[in-house]
Amino acid sequence: MAREHILVIEDEEDIQELLRYNLQREGYRVSLAASGERGYQLICSEKPDLVVLDLMLPGMDGLEVCRRVKQDVAVRHIPLVMASAKGEESDVVVGLELGADDYLTKPFSPKVLVARIKTVLRRKAREVQNEECVLVREELTLDPVRMLVKVSDVSVDLTATEYRVLHFLARRPGWVFTRQQIVDSVKGEDYPVTERSVDVQLVGLRKKLGPAADMIETVRGIGYRFRE
Repeated sequence: MAREHILVIEDEEDIQELLRYNLQREGYRVSLAASGERGYQLICSEKPDLVVLDLMLPGMDGLEVCRRVKQDVAVRHIPLVMASAKGEESDVVVGLELGADDYLTKPFSPKVLVARIKTVLRRKAREVQNEECVLVREELTLDPVRMLVKVSDVSVDLTATEYRVLHFLARRPGWVFTRQQIVDSVKGEDYPVTERSVDVQLVGLRKKLGPAADMIETVRGIGYRFRE
């Protein structure tokens, strides 16, 4: 049975062929595009299962491709893995805030790319699960209906905002979220969360989680993620 369809949007031919070879060896169907315009056309026409997107592209750059995809109802569900040079950290943050699912810094190993792709595809598959289900992450348990949290069967007293932040991260283990994305997840509720206050919220949350505190990881220069 055919595996998932991966679209690689990359303008360097040697990198294109390297990625094509390694992805096809893993059983994926692979399409290639050398520009942002062509890549976006293929996303709309072929609707691949995942897109590997270079940020530095001729014409329409990777951020604009990401922006258009996430604004298009027909294709916004397609996961995007961005590839960036080290000097593009601010662009990575913008891409994640636009809705990209993961990123890799060039140069990267094809094995690492394949592993990231598998992880992102697993995450997307899990999204179909009911968000009202009780979440169990090792010793941590979250009950969304009753807004209860337990660590090793011991109840943890969280504020409403702390609970929402924890639940937002725990629903997508391994995903990297910027501070602004975390703000957006709880915005409009009873606590005026700002990007600056996110760090304070996470410090307090980790203290309360005790032995489970290390399940929330800081991603330097980007934001936070819940351990995979």
